[in-house]
Amino acid sequence: MPRPLWAGAISFGLVTIPVKIVSATEDHDVHFHRVHLTDMGRVRTRKVCELDGEVVSQDEIGKGYEVSRDETVAVTDDELEQMPLPTAKAIEIVAFVDADSIDPVRISDSYYLAVDGQVAVKPYTLLRKALERSSKVAVAKFAWHGRERLGLLRIRDGAIVLHSMKWPDEVRDPQELAPRAVEVGEEEIAQALQLADRMTIEDLSGFRDEYRQALEDIIAAKADGKPLPSPDEGEEKKAGEVVDLMAALNASVKAAKESRGEDHDGQDATVHEMHAAKKTATRTAPAKKKAASSKSATAKNTTASASSRAKKGTGKKAAAKKRTAS
Repeated sequence: MPRPLWAGAISFGLVTIPVKIVSATEDHDVHFHRVHLTDMGRVRTRKVCELDGEVVSQDEIGKGYEVSRDETVAVTDDELEQMPLPTAKAIEIVAFVDADSIDPVRISDSYYLAVDGQVAVKPYTLLRKALERSSKVAVAKFAWHGRERLGLLRIRDGAIVLHSMKWPDEVRDPQELAPRAVEVGEEEIAQALQLADRMTIEDLSGFRDEYRQALEDIIAAKADGKPLPSPDEGEEKKAGEVVDLMAALNASVKAAKESRGEDHDGQDATVHEMHAAKKTATRTAPAKKKAASSKSATAKNTTASASSRAKKGTGKKAAAKKRTAS
């Protein structure tokens, strides 16, 4: 079992369930050290007091709150543990709500609650079965890492899971980020729903962190002195390219069917041209026509002028010959 991060109890009315908090996730990220590039020596962070410039050890470092520019108050870990809060060493269940009423945006880190001793087995099982047989989840309050937190208790494969949650005032209002209103046709919505249906899967167990794998391949190649893996050669989408939405949806549905080994039925939704392209074509055509007319008129004027100049030149030559003859 992973190392417990916290030990306390679940407070459920008059029921107390001793538990330990264990991380529900693992960190598989590739971690780098900061190094001096000329000799690969480690570059570490030194903890230095800004008043005397001395490097201080961890046991000399504590918590301080800046009351004003010239005053800082020290707060010890013992003082934090002795705070007069019912949630100081307990996960206190304060309410039950429907599971569907919880906004996923508010859910933060996740932890498993493991029983702490044989005495906790029966009340732990009682709470687990009560949550399993209802469509509700338990809302709890608990103090951890120097602050009181809001939590959510639910069941996952026979274990009680504690989700740390954001307080209501910690979630930003998305209205200011909402896009401007646009019209979407029913045909486009139906095709998008068909695409979603074709892409529906049973679970997410097949997904892998491809970035981490590619990063590990680069590290392995550099460690062995081999050439770095070349990126996959694929057709990149042009930035800023205007895409016909219906054509893109049709192509996506077709690709989804082919990836599942399904035969393409050939019944695509109607592909419409982009409205912007229609407007552009309508405006451009008269302009070309006008330009052509303008060129034709210019050519006619040029021909007429040349003809007039030719006639004048012929008349002048005839008059000169007549004067010479006489």
